[in-house]
Order: sequence, then C-alpha cells, then structure tokens
Amino acid sequence: MLLADLVDTSRRITATSKRLEKTSLLAALLKRLQPDEVEPAVAFLSGATRQGRIGIGFATLRNAGAPPAETPGIELLEVDRVLDRLAEVKGSGSEQRKRELLNRLFMRATSSEQQFLVALLGGELRQGALEGIMLDALAQAAGISAARIRRAAMLAGSIRAIARPALENGEPGLSQFDIQLFRPVQPMLAQTAEDVTEALGALGEAALEYKFDGARVQAHKSGDEVKIFSRGSNDVSAAIPEVVQAVRSLPAKDVILDGEVLSLDAQGRPRPFQVSMRRFGRRLDVDRLLDELPMVPFWFDALYLDSAPILDEPQVKRFAALNAIVPPDNIVPHIVTANSSEAANFLGQALRQGHEGLMAKARNAAYAAGARGQSWLKIKQARTLDLVILAAEWGNGRRRGWLSNLHLGARDTVKGGFAMLGKTFKGLTDEMLAWQTQELLKLEVARDSYTVYVEPKLVAEIVFNEIQASPRYESGLALRFARVKRYRPDKSAQEADTFQTVQELAGIL
Repeated sequence: MLLADLVDTSRRITATSKRLEKTSLLAALLKRLQPDEVEPAVAFLSGATRQGRIGIGFATLRNAGAPPAETPGIELLEVDRVLDRLAEVKGSGSEQRKRELLNRLFMRATSSEQQFLVALLGGELRQGALEGIMLDALAQAAGISAARIRRAAMLAGSIRAIARPALENGEPGLSQFDIQLFRPVQPMLAQTAEDVTEALGALGEAALEYKFDGARVQAHKSGDEVKIFSRGSNDVSAAIPEVVQAVRSLPAKDVILDGEVLSLDAQGRPRPFQVSMRRFGRRLDVDRLLDELPMVPFWFDALYLDSAPILDEPQVKRFAALNAIVPPDNIVPHIVTANSSEAANFLGQALRQGHEGLMAKARNAAYAAGARGQSWLKIKQARTLDLVILAAEWGNGRRRGWLSNLHLGARDTVKGGFAMLGKTFKGLTDEMLAWQTQELLKLEVARDSYTVYVEPKLVAEIVFNEIQASPRYESGLALRFARVKRYRPDKSAQEADTFQTVQELAGIL
C-alpha cells in the first residue's frame, strides 16, 4: 500500500466528527492491507510508530525539509524500514545521519505526506483515530465482535499485537490471547469527574481510593519469579528491586497485581513525580538510589490469583482478594461510601497528605483493561495560572489553518522577559481557535515553517495538574496536563503570574 492511501484516510478521518464514519473509513483501509503492512499501519493511524520513540527532536524534523514530490510513490513499508534505521542510529554524528535519512524520505514525499510525517514523528498527529475507534474498526474489518476484539487487545497489551492475527484468521486468530503470567495486561483507565458529588451521583456507593502521582506498575509473580512492568509494558524489575522483593514475599503462589510505586519523604509525603521517576532513568546506580529514593508499592487491584484470572470478577471481590494477600501498609488508602460529605472529607485528607486526589470505582464493575470507562472516575484538584502566549504553532488535520499549539510563559521578575513553561493545544474550542488565530497574527513579530512568534501581550488562564522539572525548557520547569480554560482580555501581560510564583508552587522557593 502507498503511504498516500493511508494519509488520505487519515485526512478523511480528521474531516468528520462522526464516529461511525471514522470507523468505516478505518475498516475499509484495514481490509486492503497486506499482512506485513498491518502493524505499521495500525500504529500510524493511532498516531504512533511501530518502533516507539526513535529520538527525533523538533529541530531535526525542521531541518530535514525538502521540496515535495509531485506524485506519490512511497510504499508504507518503505517508511517503516526508514523508521527502523532511524531507531538504530546512535552515538556521535547521529543527528546528522538522522537528518540525512529523513531528508531522503521527505524528498520522495508529496506535500500532504510530508505534513503527515512531521505530525506523526513530532507526536502531534491529531486525527481522531482514538483507540476505541481503532478497536471498532478492527472488529468490523475482521468480522469479529467488538467485545472479543477489546478483550484480546486488553490481554495482549496492545491493538497492534492482535491486528494481524485478527485480520488474517478471524476469531480463531485471537485464541492465543488470554491472560498469562509475565505478559502484561493493558491497565484499566479512568474518566474524570468534577467532584465527589458528581462521582457518587454516577456510581452510587463507590470504593474511594487515594490517587497517587507515581508510576503505574503491574506485578507478575509465579513462585519466586517476579517481574514488574511499567504502564507501557516495559520490564522495569531491575530498577526497583525492593518492589520485586516485596512481591516475592507475598503468600500467593501466582498473582498479577495492579498499583503504583512512588517515593515518600521522611514525613511520609510523596516526592514530586519527576523525582520518583529518577528510579527509571536510562543510567541507573540502583544501589545508591535504593537509599536515596526508596520506592513504596501501593496496590489497588488483583487480576490473577493462584492460577485463575479474576479480572472479570466485580471490584469488591478483587479488592477482597488483594486484601487477603497484601500487607495493609501496601494497600491503597480507601473507604467505601455513598455519602458526599464523607467523600469530600476523604478527598481533603488525600490532598493534605500531598496526593493528587481520589479514584472512585464502581464496586460491581469488572476490570476493563485498556478501556477508559465510566466505572472508574478520577477526582483531582486542578490549579490555574494566568500565563502569557509567547508563540503558537500551526495546527494539523482538522485544525489546519488555525494557530493551535500555544507556547506558555510566566513573567520573570528577576531576569526579565518570560520563562517558557511548555505548550498546550488542549481545551480550545473552534471559536477559541478562530479568535486566537486572528488576535495572535495581529501580534506577530516573526515566524518559521511551523511557528508564529508574537508580542507577549495575550493572557490565558491555564489549568494544570502538576509542575515538573524539564530539561527541555530554559526555565527548567514545565506544566503537566496543561489546558486552556479561557482567555483573559481583561488582564495585561504585566498582571500575569510570575515565574517566581511557579517556582513556589513547584516547591523550589
């Protein structure tokens, strides 16, 4: 298949807001794929690559530009092979070699193919082919029920793993995918509730648990053999040997647990997320970090116990099984209630102890691995800052022609100017996109192929969850999960929040 065919499908998916139409477009393309094309195609249409992270920064993408080809001629598998080579490039001179590989690829790509590849490799492909839609499309293309496809993907750990067997062999091709020890299961995800009242209104009596800002992990144990997997299904056992030992000491012979690990300070409060994440760095001095940043596991679910899967059991039974084998200190703090006042008090307790908020879980719900359903709801206390827009990047897909991704800055009263705290395109309605494009172009001072730089005059109220250390920005800090709440035309840039305020919120000052 030509890359152009996939790009055209992506464009058409972006152009419609109708879920059934998106599904049909994806299913039609999946049916046309050759077996070797399935995995890269599913990855591309999901906004990712088969190779995962391949170490291409924005500067490399920007400098790899080439005049577009007049007619399409690149095969999908050719692109995948280039990505294989890019992922293998390491060491001195790697940036130049990557740029040369990309340049040769871009020289053969049409304008629309170039735009697609830049968005894909830059992590900015927003085409609406979300995981749920991809699962439905695969079910339609393979002639298998959506429920069977979802369960297979859940147990296999990814859609890509099941796509080729499903398309080649139909439902019999999925027989190999069942829950197995040492093969990570996709984690169940949560929707968001505004507050405890909304959560209990949706769920009734619910299990409430602390929501940690740690690393989501899945522990697999069979006898003395233990492996710990990250949220991305990577084996991280070597990085957290104390967690491995804690799981090994559990009385169950065979078990799969779901939970989070984090580092606590001397007062028992969680250290910042980026601090805990040092335990999972590329270059690890595990012996030293064991003393500096000991990790504590908090388990909140059991998926497999003594040779039998239990993920189809209701939450109340799974949690009871967890309680029976895990020490109380390693169980997530929890209550069961239908009372909003009691829930609000528990939320306040979690926040005072430095945690993100609460999880509210339906007690009769099974474990819907890989799904973001309504039976788990997260309740967090989001914070806001009034920040200045420093620049904006042109949007892709449905947002093409609008300035979309905003560069956010806080007023630096020490050094002068503005300290950049990251980017966001989230929270913007079509009306806001149109308005900001018009207003930002009036303030333009410079531009390149992707970005319009503006006078720092426009202020926006930005909602975020956390502030984390970031070597990517000169300020050293970045907002996590930033999104635009509203613009503040009533405020001047001199009334925006300061970088010193941000540092105080981050616990630096």
